[in-house]
Amino acid sequence: MPTDRPAHRRTTATGFLIAGALAAGLVTPAQSASAADGSGVRIHDIQGTTRVSPLAGQQVRDVPGVVTAVKAFGSARGFWFQDPDPDHDAATSEGVFVFTGTTTPAVAPGDSVLVSGTVGEYYPGGEAAGLQSVTQLTKATWTVRSSGNPLPAAVRLTSSAVPARYAPDAHGGSIEKLPLKPGRYALDRYESLEGMRVEVRDAAVVGATNEHKELWVTADPRHDRTRRGGTLYGAYDDPNSARVKVASLIPFAQHPFPVADVGDALTGTTAGPLDYDNFGGYTLQATELGTLADHELARETTRKQRSDELAVATYNVENLSPKTPQAKFDRLAAALVTNLASPDVVALEEVQDDDGTVNDGVVDAGQTLKKLTDAIAAAGGPAYQWRQISPVNNQDGGQPGGNIRTAFLFNPARVSFKDVPGGDATTPVKVTRENGKAALSASPGRVAPADAAWTNSRKPLAGQFSFRGRDVFVVANHFNSKGGDQGLDSRFQPPARSSEIQRTQQAQLVNGFVKQLLAADKHANVIVAGDLNDYQFSPALKALTAGGVLTDQVDRLPKKERYGYVYQGNSQVLDHMLTSRHIGRVDYDIVHINAEFADQASDHDPQVLRWRP
Repeated sequence: MPTDRPAHRRTTATGFLIAGALAAGLVTPAQSASAADGSGVRIHDIQGTTRVSPLAGQQVRDVPGVVTAVKAFGSARGFWFQDPDPDHDAATSEGVFVFTGTTTPAVAPGDSVLVSGTVGEYYPGGEAAGLQSVTQLTKATWTVRSSGNPLPAAVRLTSSAVPARYAPDAHGGSIEKLPLKPGRYALDRYESLEGMRVEVRDAAVVGATNEHKELWVTADPRHDRTRRGGTLYGAYDDPNSARVKVASLIPFAQHPFPVADVGDALTGTTAGPLDYDNFGGYTLQATELGTLADHELARETTRKQRSDELAVATYNVENLSPKTPQAKFDRLAAALVTNLASPDVVALEEVQDDDGTVNDGVVDAGQTLKKLTDAIAAAGGPAYQWRQISPVNNQDGGQPGGNIRTAFLFNPARVSFKDVPGGDATTPVKVTRENGKAALSASPGRVAPADAAWTNSRKPLAGQFSFRGRDVFVVANHFNSKGGDQGLDSRFQPPARSSEIQRTQQAQLVNGFVKQLLAADKHANVIVAGDLNDYQFSPALKALTAGGVLTDQVDRLPKKERYGYVYQGNSQVLDHMLTSRHIGRVDYDIVHINAEFADQASDHDPQVLRWRP
């Protein structure tokens, strides 16, 4: 039975009288609801049947509901409350957030309240970010009418409750004013539950716990499952609609947030209000957390190359500089030596300069690479040498002052590097012919560094290697990032992927460079590797493989193994290794040691291919 207590705030004379009547036992909370509803507005009236409230900008008074959760930390504090007497329209949410700024509201779950305030729409990240808005009440006052009331039952998210179709198609326009169709589209279903209590049961973890104490689960674990328990992202029109982020409203001292890897599960019930933010969209703010079932996902180890096989790898080492803790150098080294079995050639991405993000004009990365190769030797690996070209200061994107670039490591006991002077930050490498075979005017050399396609982006690094008397050209890449793209859950549908225009231009330049090598020698052995920041089905990869000059090795893997990066619960491909026609079949492996784990040395999984000339 509800228990009465004095109101935290009394906002109207009516509220004062009702609270007094409750305290005297003259009326019950249920009887008081209609008498106290000064504006006659309910939460479903505020939420409406579209994404934007029909009452936005208006003041409402004495809106009834039961507090379901309190956010008592950060600069966006407040509480959610929900109407226990819903309407019969599936499109209208019965819950809403009350924003109190930096002030912790003096309410508790189970409080029956009357809330007055101004209806507004909050856009996480700002309206220009393109995300959806959160309907909320601001400048709020409230009256607590009783406490200890039962919370409204949570809506269970399941494969049948969340439509497989993700979003309505507005031809790139806003979907804000479209009527919600929660039975047809997943984004509409989530929006129809905004602010309401939802739950998942025995939920499969598809995105590992991050530094913000968040993880991703799926309500449909059988859909596009990877071999290791993730959710595979394999097409633009199927972003896996049952994914949802889980955060916690429970103090960590009371209930530490689970440290989960992909393939684990939250057993039992995880429940709380459905929120929306700019770091992952719809988020279950847990007031009840399931128990972590650790399925003990193991890090992979690839096989050692045979004596007559050339092993080439690619690894994004994520902003590595001498200021990076030694522990990360040691982990990267151990992975290269053990998990990757000491490849003969490694294309590295995100190697920073010798003073990291200090923006003082330093561009050389010799200390960074020495620290890495020293760690590799200490881990029992080969005495790698390196080759790289320093960029023009702050011209290649990434963290300001960091001057990230691609670089080569190679084992001189297994392969040789043909050094050809002349390569620098701005001089383009050219394809030449020597003794009837393709050669480079500079090795290492940068591909078309002055072309506008590489503005604020890393320039490809080409190098000529020799293995058992065979020349091999390796091009290390790090295409421009997806920064500026609209998110999958954007209010603009389908979302614009503006950054892929530049990546497609970059891919065309690399494709053209490979064609020049093949024109000089149709039997040229070319490997294009690196973080291309795009999917195997993207326009950029289609441009890179155009004309059949390159084969993307990821397409030769079984479907359930085509991933090396996990973002918002989607296991996807960003890194690639491509080979020219003459190379033919290779043994290719994405080595899963990072992306699926809460404890990472990098956010990318490395890749390796082995080729027998």
